[in-house]
Amino acid sequence: MAERGAVLPLRFPKTGLTGGPQAPKANGLQAFAVTSFDRKELNTILNLYGRKVAAGEWRDYALDFLRDRAVFSVFARASERPLYMIEKTPKLRAKQGQYMVSGQDGRILKRGHDLTTVLRALEPKLALVE
Repeated sequence: MAERGAVLPLRFPKTGLTGGPQAPKANGLQAFAVTSFDRKELNTILNLYGRKVAAGEWRDYALDFLRDRAVFSVFARASERPLYMIEKTPKLRAKQGQYMVSGQDGRILKRGHDLTTVLRALEPKLALVE
């Protein structure tokens, strides 16, 4: 049995292959490199999430840390498809920007280099009512 908190290799059920680029062995166990949000990025995302939960628009979220990208998915209910997906793909940093917000239908709402600017696509647009 592995120690608590240890990273175990990912095994695909039918093939027995292991996935992902392998990092150096630590304590005899092999770790896999993943993409993740740093503390500042996660704080920015969770601030928006907290405001939307308080407004009753969002209810649940999920974090996925994959080899090539990190995804923060937002749900109205836990059993549905995500309303929005906030993705970080470092491979696109020099091209279109590493941050992207996509809608439930898969359509890209905003893409860019700055997370705060990209998240503005999820903020309500205020209009002057006369």
